[in-house]
Amino acid sequence: MNDILRIAVQKSGRLSEDSFALIKECGIDFQNGIGQLKAQATNFPAEFLLLRDDDIPGYVADGVADIGIVGENVMAEKGKNVAIAHRLGFSKCRLSIAIPKNEEYKGVKGLEGKNIATSYPKILQKFLKENRVAADIHEISGSVEIAPSIGLAEAICDLVSSGSTLFTNGLKEAEVIFKSEAVLIKQTNLSAGKTILLDKLLFRIKSVQNARKNKYILLNAPKSKLEEIKKLIPGMRSPSIMELADPEWVSMHSVINENDFWDVIEALREAGAEGILVVPIEKMIL
Repeated sequence: MNDILRIAVQKSGRLSEDSFALIKECGIDFQNGIGQLKAQATNFPAEFLLLRDDDIPGYVADGVADIGIVGENVMAEKGKNVAIAHRLGFSKCRLSIAIPKNEEYKGVKGLEGKNIATSYPKILQKFLKENRVAADIHEISGSVEIAPSIGLAEAICDLVSSGSTLFTNGLKEAEVIFKSEAVLIKQTNLSAGKTILLDKLLFRIKSVQNARKNKYILLNAPKSKLEEIKKLIPGMRSPSIMELADPEWVSMHSVINENDFWDVIEALREAGAEGILVVPIEKMIL
């Protein structure tokens, strides 16, 4: 029987949307009907299990799923025997200590003896232990932000994205204790056949990620400035250079990193480059 990679994905929410968007960018087609808890890929040996995010680490650890896409915060909190196969770079957030906005934060030691409400007791306990702080942890499953206003706790530990929810509830972010993003997790004893399938999937994922981080650039450059411009856009190995009808000019094609984009463009213009075109890359194989 041919191997099939069973992939656990959150069944709804932003993480689910971003996960399936990535899978589709990898060229994997599947049918996902309303209320459906399993979906079969039509052009890749994979089956998707649509689950609650909290359950994904356990399903992977128990061998029900081979791999899963989940927030690193959930993986850390559940503490299951799984390994990170790859960091996916989306659904970034942070787990932070927050206190009433009219109070002064006196550092980690100021949490000594306090009551802290959270949905992430394991991560919080690890942070407090590392900092040698004794505090009472109150585990609650939702609406953590309300805890200080009803007298349940003096501080909270919760996920933060923009901080607007904290502000609305009269709180302010005091200290980041854990940074999270979506990660691809795997069984620690994945079979040889399924490891090959995982490697094929990772190859596609990395090609998509590389494309997102880079732009393809085309420009015309005077031959007199060729060496100077080559230093600005070295490309993956070296830029492509083609002769133009005008013997004093050439066309150059290269790839630049998204993070350096505007600085490079400005430097190219100053060096004499003209007719600069920037094109998005769909896939990038390194």
